[in-house]
Amino acid sequence: MGTKKAALSGPLADADIRLLRVFMAVVDAGGFSAAEIQLNLANSTISNYISDLEKRLQMKLCQRGRAGFALTEHGHLVYQAAQDLVTALEGFRDTVNHAHNRLLGELHLGLAEHILSAHNACIVQALTAFAKSAPEVIIHITTLASDDVASATVEGKVDFGITALPHAYAELATCDLFDERMQLYCGTGHTLFGAAEGSLSSSDLAQQRFVESPRFMRGREAHADMIGWPICARAHHQEARAALILSGQYLGFLPQHLVQGWGLEAQLWPLETNAYAYTSTFTAIWRQNRSEDAIIDAFLSCLLPLVTATQLHKNKSQRVL
Repeated sequence: MGTKKAALSGPLADADIRLLRVFMAVVDAGGFSAAEIQLNLANSTISNYISDLEKRLQMKLCQRGRAGFALTEHGHLVYQAAQDLVTALEGFRDTVNHAHNRLLGELHLGLAEHILSAHNACIVQALTAFAKSAPEVIIHITTLASDDVASATVEGKVDFGITALPHAYAELATCDLFDERMQLYCGTGHTLFGAAEGSLSSSDLAQQRFVESPRFMRGREAHADMIGWPICARAHHQEARAALILSGQYLGFLPQHLVQGWGLEAQLWPLETNAYAYTSTFTAIWRQNRSEDAIIDAFLSCLLPLVTATQLHKNKSQRVL
């Protein structure tokens, strides 16, 4: 009786690591279709890559089809091993980078949607400085809903994020960057359009229908009066929320700069700004266990000088470069 040949013979090649990264991206996204945008690959190409990996490992890694995407037991094992491998490779790269004072690798940034429309100077200047100081680092930028930036950073899907945090995360180091003013709006056609400042009470507003947003959802209300306001629609992306408000059927919160930047000041009316407008603080975030990463250190060294002296003083206890 012969001996079964080892499923993984010989050293891992770059092609193997690429296949493993594609597999990890599919698992993180929850399926082939969901991973298309992140990988910038067609569904059929992703499917071929996973099939190639399964042949290479001689294992069935996942079930896919009409029933949906699901990992097999072997799939779970390979996913965990692939995470360990990528972590080890990053550690090796960081050691080499520190030793030679030369930055190589990739930087994955996660930005809350639309922040460039008002805060581009801070971010663009940091990107300019970083690209000049680390020209061999490949930068990936993904825009996400505000809450998704934090979870993507905690889960390691991005290395560095800029967002308004819904709450503190023990896993994240932070540094406040800039503020954004959020205002309550209604659209043309709504019965409150044109209402004078100070003319509406909380009870008046409680008779209306509202769109949920990251700071206006149960347990996160920016003002106590909002607890009694009925949430009748949900849209955590700014553009989708604006569409609902523009319908004239809902009230909702939007950044003041976004309304101005989109030229919607004639179509969206601010309501009771003195009572209910609030400020969101946008924060730079990265994982605590990546605090010694040379690439993150370099990006922070480009970003932090652009933060005001007051903000630096507020955060100097969190990190000293």
